[in-house]
Amino acid sequence: MTISRDDLEASLRDIQDVVVTTEEDAKANIAVIVGAAVVVAVVVIAYGVWRSRRKRIHIQVFQTT
Repeated sequence: MTISRDDLEASLRDIQDVVVTTEEDAKANIAVIVGAAVVVAVVVIAYGVWRSRRKRIHIQVFQTT
């Protein structure tokens, strides 16, 4: 069995197409992952600020007679 140059080239082009497609999918997924990470970070920071302000609110009631 012999492998011709054309067969080998066709197989390598198929592999290259799969690699390029996978790379494009990975780039699209990384954008979604980074976006989700930014949203989570903003929510965590906002929650921390909200809790710290809530702890600082003190209402004192004095009874006068």
